[in-house]
Amino acid sequence: MLKKIGILLLLCLLLTACSKPLPEDRMNYAGDWQSSEMRLLILADGSVSYERLKNGGSTSIEGPLKEFQGDDFVVGIGPFSTTFDVSVPPHEVAGTWHMVVDGVHLTAAK
Repeated sequence: MLKKIGILLLLCLLLTACSKPLPEDRMNYAGDWQSSEMRLLILADGSVSYERLKNGGSTSIEGPLKEFQGDDFVVGIGPFSTTFDVSVPPHEVAGTWHMVVDGVHLTAAK
């Protein structure tokens, strides 16, 4: 039992050690982005938590933001990564922030 806890703590340390803070010009990506089917939490320290409900199932990912590719961003470690397709980057409309990720319109109050 103690060995499992040690391994879990080591994995957590590795995950947080791999994340890099968001670049200044990408700070508008930070926030708790939500829709009825998706939640995407992006922290300024580069940590990402994602959950999506689709077709009766769910998908979730937690990990460091590796890099930006244009407006898109990549989350994960090494070959275990996922690219999020951002067709509409973060922008503010009447006090609410909007972004379209993987075809889903998300909003965030900042």
